Amino acid sequence: MTTEKPLIIVGNDGSDAAEPALRWALNHAQAVGGAVRVVRGWSMKTAPRPESQTVGNIPPIEDFEAAVLKDLEADTTKVAADYAGVEIEYVAKRGPAANALLDCATDADADLVVVGARGLGGFRGLALGSVADQVSRHSPVPVVIVRNRKSSETERSIPQR
Repeated sequence: MTTEKPLIIVGNDGSDAAEPALRWALNHAQAVGGAVRVVRGWSMKTAPRPESQTVGNIPPIEDFEAAVLKDLEADTTKVAADYAGVEIEYVAKRGPAANALLDCATDADADLVVVGARGLGGFRGLALGSVADQVSRHSPVPVVIVRNRKSSETERSIPQR
């Protein structure tokens, strides 16, 4: 039997769907005495501009990663404050969001992955976003997909009776 805290990986892209997923992960961690690792996948296209970037100067990749981490922490501070007793770590991983989550789950020997049903992707009307779909198909550990009001009202492909 291991004495380590259960580790919960949760994706956060700053979208409306990310907050309920984060709250769910933190609630679960609080209930089971676990820790939460909040993960954001990023690319040069999605990364915020680092403070060190000036005209004629392209900062090192580490500066972009630091800017992503800063945004991630800012996006989650309000929710995280409600869970002061839960250990929270922030990770910015360069690459597609699904890969970042799957890599973190595998590398850290996580116990659970939590994602929002829909994020910042551009395909409106889908009941399940591409990140949630990819993570649920390829995760080495159980996955919880948390819906928000908007994602639960998405048109169904199967008619209701």
